[in-house]
Amino acid sequence: MVDERLEARVGHALRAKGWTICTAESCTGGLVTHRLTNIPGSSAYVLGGVIAYSNRAKQSLLHVRQGTLIAYGAVSEQTASEMAAGARELFGADLAISVTGIAGPDGGSDEKPVGLTYIGIAGPDGFHTVQRYIWQGDREAIKSASADAALQLVLDRLAKL
Repeated sequence: MVDERLEARVGHALRAKGWTICTAESCTGGLVTHRLTNIPGSSAYVLGGVIAYSNRAKQSLLHVRQGTLIAYGAVSEQTASEMAAGARELFGADLAISVTGIAGPDGGSDEKPVGLTYIGIAGPDGFHTVQRYIWQGDREAIKSASADAALQLVLDRLAKL
């Protein structure tokens, strides 16, 4: 029986390429890493993850620039990009995935509503992309949708290589 879960498909694709992955998570609180490591044998490709919930953690662990946080905020394309790059450098992984967002129920604004999430991916040869999403639902639904999207982004990227 083949495991069709998204995280299992990501693991299979990573193994097929001989690649490793790491994570930098904020609003998902480690959910992406949790799902990746639920797959038996994931230690072959998961190098680690950072839960950088505070701005200070983003700066000190992932080297997100203070200027980025001041100019764009913790929930921004720029911060997601720097989080992914910082994680990739920290762990020396082939791919890094980052997630930053507003899971709610508080913290949203007209400009940045609850559910706004940015997911970044950094890879070899300078590859880098960030996707923007606005999820509906409660905190748990937003975290779950963000983790699904992060894993799908990795799977899509691996399929293009």
